[in-house]
Amino acid sequence: MITFTIILVLLIVAELAYFKIADRCNIIDRPNERSSHSTIVLRGGGIIFLIGVWIWCAFFGFHYPWFLIGLTLIAGISFVDDILSLPDSVRLVVQFLAMLMLFYEIGLLRLDMWWGVIVALVICVGIINVFNFMDGINGITGGYSLAVVLPLLLLNNGIGAGDTAVGFVDNSLLIVTLLSLLVFCFFNFRPRGKARCFAGDVGSVGIAFILLFFIGRLVIHTSDISYLIFTIVYGADACMTIAHRVMLHEHLGEAHRKHAYQLMSNELGMSHVKVSIAYMLLQLVISLSFVYLIPNTVAAHWIFLVLILVALCLGYYAFMRKYYHLHEEYLAELKGM
Repeated sequence: MITFTIILVLLIVAELAYFKIADRCNIIDRPNERSSHSTIVLRGGGIIFLIGVWIWCAFFGFHYPWFLIGLTLIAGISFVDDILSLPDSVRLVVQFLAMLMLFYEIGLLRLDMWWGVIVALVICVGIINVFNFMDGINGITGGYSLAVVLPLLLLNNGIGAGDTAVGFVDNSLLIVTLLSLLVFCFFNFRPRGKARCFAGDVGSVGIAFILLFFIGRLVIHTSDISYLIFTIVYGADACMTIAHRVMLHEHLGEAHRKHAYQLMSNELGMSHVKVSIAYMLLQLVISLSFVYLIPNTVAAHWIFLVLILVALCLGYYAFMRKYYHLHEEYLAELKGM
């Protein structure tokens, strides 16, 4: 307990020190027509997730070296992108390279299953970018990530799922990640206009990489890929938004405000905190139901995952059918200005 208290203090000091650096170096996020905020805010506060892993290594040892190198690489290039805005091709090359390192760490980089590795690479890099795309309002990245880490921590301690997943990753790393998220949330999980910092690409991409490492270890430990359900709320929102934009013949690389959470916070005027809590609680309820209520069999897991995915997609469709016209009105006003 004393060790984790010291780490918590170090994380707070590190975040405050970063604020000083970001302020002096003008690392800020200026609002524009697609933003869900209206004030200038420090960018890159999510660097605390990378710092947290390095602090963990200093206290507990370098147990996952390839994961650490991959995280440092992918978070580092994302931090540079936060400042200089790098080409998409550069970021994608680094993301695939870092993911290969993660795969090597968890034992998934196998030549006899090269086709499976390629599919997994595409899916995982996609998940990383989904986390980045979804980072648009105060609290959503930190809150949603907490909703992913908490069930993983329960499973790692043998609580739920028939105790089959005990020890799939070092428990102290989960705890330090949880502490990093709490520190970030303290400065970010606030009403509109009150956040001290945003996660930035370094934060959203960094925490996504960390969570994929945890889930990857869990999937390898249990031989059950359905544990990806721990990110299903983000996944359903992102996939449905992409499908919607394809139907509208939009260029997928262009910025937009069409995610459900963006309509909630912008067009419907809901508080950032309320929207973030809604996403957080929805994922947490789904994950805890998966752990505690569903029989611990692969068949039961997949049936539950498919049912939840269908329900989320139908919910997204119903929401957009009712409220998307408000976004169209916003776009019309924007063109008329």
